[in-house]
Amino acid sequence: MTKTKIAAAADIAEGQAVTFPLSRNGRPTQGFVIRFQGQLVAYENQCRHLPLRLDYESGDFFTRDRQHIICQTHNATYEPLTGLCIRGPCEGLSLKPLKIEVIDGEVWFIDEFR
Repeated sequence: MTKTKIAAAADIAEGQAVTFPLSRNGRPTQGFVIRFQGQLVAYENQCRHLPLRLDYESGDFFTRDRQHIICQTHNATYEPLTGLCIRGPCEGLSLKPLKIEVIDGEVWFIDEFR
């Protein structure tokens, strides 16, 4: 298990995201942390329909009304706090959650695969 510092918790505003690099099965990929309804949650940056980034590298993961996470390619729409797809080609599937902790005001990714 390894810990990687992502950002200061105060720097992740409501309805915003911070991306960070990670590795799965020896391949580089990306995770993201969002703050929604005051809670911080993290997911792998990969749509459940096809293995594509959700954000087109823009760093924007939210719908226009900032109420859901959306895949910019297929418009799959996910609940922010659970990662459940509620609309689109992967309805019923969930984003892959990542473990994070806030320690002394800093957000850390806890990689349990390392």
